[in-house]
Amino acid sequence: MGALGIGVQLIMLFVLNRGFHLSYLPATALALEAALMHNFFWHERYTWADRVRPSWHESLPRLLRFNLTTGGVSIAGNLALMRVLLGLVHVNYLLANGVAIALCSLANFLVSEEWVFGTR
Repeated sequence: MGALGIGVQLIMLFVLNRGFHLSYLPATALALEAALMHNFFWHERYTWADRVRPSWHESLPRLLRFNLTTGGVSIAGNLALMRVLLGLVHVNYLLANGVAIALCSLANFLVSEEWVFGTR
């Protein structure tokens, strides 16, 4: 599931940056949100399917927790790393985003495992 989310994020980043000419930081934030939504629905149905029952009543609060926690980690981490790697070191924006995704992934998994999809 993670590889699909990475694909969504990188494709969205490319389209927003090259196709819509958005600067790399807003393009990164929007691409990240698209990947977060994609990942949430996959996580509910596959990754943590043994722990949750997808329904509007239960999924909406879980989506909010997911977006606030993993979204917060991802947005802060990705934007900071993109600023450093692209803005200061001048790494290619897609490579910089791949590095940012890799570094934020473990933290996001742990937050999701314990707080978003964990048993209560």
